Amino acid sequence: MGFPHKHLIDISEYSADEIMQLLKTAESFKEVNERRIKQVPTLKGATIVNMFNEPSTRTRSSFEIAEKRLSANSLNFGGSSTSSVKGESLSDTVETLCSYKIDMIIVRDKHAGVPRKIADLSGVHVIDAGDGKHQHPTQALLDLYSIWEHKGSFEGLNVGVVGDISHSRVCGSLIPALKIMGANVCVIAPPTLIPANVEVLGADSVTSDFDSVLPDLDAVYMLRVQRERMEGAPFPSLREYNMMFGLTQQRDRLMKPDAIICHPGPINRGVELDSFMADHPDRSVILDQVYAGILVRMAALYLLLGGSEDGITA
Repeated sequence: MGFPHKHLIDISEYSADEIMQLLKTAESFKEVNERRIKQVPTLKGATIVNMFNEPSTRTRSSFEIAEKRLSANSLNFGGSSTSSVKGESLSDTVETLCSYKIDMIIVRDKHAGVPRKIADLSGVHVIDAGDGKHQHPTQALLDLYSIWEHKGSFEGLNVGVVGDISHSRVCGSLIPALKIMGANVCVIAPPTLIPANVEVLGADSVTSDFDSVLPDLDAVYMLRVQRERMEGAPFPSLREYNMMFGLTQQRDRLMKPDAIICHPGPINRGVELDSFMADHPDRSVILDQVYAGILVRMAALYLLLGGSEDGITA
């Protein structure tokens, strides 16, 4: 079965069937990642540029590992070494990269809309690895994969997304993706961290009363408090935030026995989560999410670039 997309920029452009195809393809790559030699020739000869114009550890390393395990050639580009620091325009930079006859650009940028602009300029495959406060589709897909792996289905699942909604590009992809897959989504946050047009994200409900909805949730997705993006003081103190919106050991008793905890990382321990909940052996799937990042990014590269069928099993 072919894959109808050239890019992965806006998750809302994908149907439930296409997302499930991607998740099942990710699952098929588990076997590769559990071998002693974790590499297949699926994308041998393909050239992928990792254009990270904003700092990243998890996302960048995950893409790099995914590329290596599919035998693609990688070029890492961005940061203080970029020509944009010398004044070169984005279009000139992209045209220069494309003159190398590359196949894909994976882009992370502090400005919303850059991945779409690069797709229009370059004509090559583009994956959005996070743009401003807009979207982060591969993060949403690895979150979906982790929830699917533990819950088996999305239909009728109650998911709470808790915390810094205003500054989160994760929300821009995760909430629409969960709705596409049939889940019910509740946004939980202080009023000062809920955007004015929160309805655009498509959540079923919005509340600032965490304890009232926690007993109904099958998955609790804790967002990182992005202090580096905040202006002013949206809440009195981190201690008060933790008391009102942190997932603490005291709140464990309010949760369903089989409810799971997700977090995109890195965790601000003692703010969004205390160590008891972050490391909970039965509830926390945070490390599973990290591993899922490699699987779903391998799947996205494979499907978008049309890798050879024999590459998965070689």
